[in-house]
Amino acid sequence: MNLFQQNQCLVCNNVIQPDIGWRAIFSIEKGHFLCAACEGKLEKIEGETCRICCRPFAQLDEKFRKGDLCNDCFRWEEDPEWQGFLDSNHSLFHYNEFLKEVIATYKFRGDYVLAKVFAPFFKEELTKMCPELLVPIPLSDERLYERGFNQATALIHVSGYTTADILSRIHSEKQSKKSRSERIHLPQVFNLAQDTNIQGKRVVLIDDIYTTGSTLRHAAKLLKLAGAASIQSLTLAR
Repeated sequence: MNLFQQNQCLVCNNVIQPDIGWRAIFSIEKGHFLCAACEGKLEKIEGETCRICCRPFAQLDEKFRKGDLCNDCFRWEEDPEWQGFLDSNHSLFHYNEFLKEVIATYKFRGDYVLAKVFAPFFKEELTKMCPELLVPIPLSDERLYERGFNQATALIHVSGYTTADILSRIHSEKQSKKSRSERIHLPQVFNLAQDTNIQGKRVVLIDDIYTTGSTLRHAAKLLKLAGAASIQSLTLAR
């Protein structure tokens, strides 16, 4: 085995310079898919965040904060139609320009292999969350045909986990084109597979980006009403 074999960064294609030392030797089997320069451009979400959506408070004007909630989550939670369905979202990174480009390459340009970049971060976070079921947010048939794969499903599989494919999408129109009010007042956008038993289960929903939280809350509401004990979500970006 070549302990210091030269791998290429999956983002920029530059050669990854190996770390020399005992730590590198013992962790070599994990694989290295990002060079130091690209990994340095990933901004981890740290510090105090909204209790539900993981929005960093350091970047939020105080007037848009309500205690341990951001204003958006406060409005979701004061609405009896949506209150209490999504327990918490965990997002790994800020959606900066670098990550926006990487996700676009991964999602819209069909580069499935980029799931390997994020798998170690996903595995680390999922270990803390202890899910019983991992449910990817599904694409419509149209979107799945366009992209060739579901990016959320790929993240789960490449991270070494099994998916619970119990949701299907009803509406195909992109939610990114809708206003916040339109997203909130949409009819349910998901179906639950027949004969699904999730009574008392700890469910984690997987998606790539948390924006308004509408998609995740629609899924969470359906699953909570079907008997799930808790619904958390994990996304790459916030």
